[in-house]
Amino acid sequence: MQIAIVVYPGMTALDAIGPYELLRSMPDSEIRFVAEAPGKVVTDSGVLVLGATHSFDETPSPDIVLVPGGSNGTVGAMNDKALITWLQAVHPTTAWTTSVCSGALILAMAGLLKGLPATTHWVCQDVLGSMGAIPQPDKRIVHAGKIVTAAGVSAGIDLALWLVGEICGPEQAERSQLEIEYDPQPPYDAGHPSKVSPEMLEEVRNKLVADAQKATMATTSW
Repeated sequence: MQIAIVVYPGMTALDAIGPYELLRSMPDSEIRFVAEAPGKVVTDSGVLVLGATHSFDETPSPDIVLVPGGSNGTVGAMNDKALITWLQAVHPTTAWTTSVCSGALILAMAGLLKGLPATTHWVCQDVLGSMGAIPQPDKRIVHAGKIVTAAGVSAGIDLALWLVGEICGPEQAERSQLEIEYDPQPPYDAGHPSKVSPEMLEEVRNKLVADAQKATMATTSW
């Protein structure tokens, strides 16, 4: 089973690497990190570098596509003609087309979410709705046919674990979960807008929006 994980400048590393750690545990899985051309990709931290192993042209018919989000790179990816064209070309023959965090906006830009329930990072829910999807802000994973979208960043791990179960069965999913010791017990409980004060929610929202605006205005310099 060929699994194509999209990489692009300004992406959030965990959106891709969290799911990767689970998806690679499936028997007979072939992981590809794909972009217009192979080479290094600098993530949104500006420090961590990932690599595209294959080009879009080399990956014309993946079984699974996963599109990560990015605090600095989503807008650029949404306007990447090569990426959008590739998504539109491969989606009809995928078994699963998936996204994590603001990667849902990239799927929406490709026209894949029109009229479908979907989720994304909480700060992007309104934008997702304006692009024709039906936002599901209270759900961590949303599946509509073969399209599966996950909420912000860490939700990608849940998405991948769910996929392993769907493809290989619950026993393999449990083995994979145990292998990476995925047993969440966070020391704080502030992982959803419903769990924090209005003041904190506004503070974090303003920061994320400001970061996104800076990235949109900046010239790509990776």
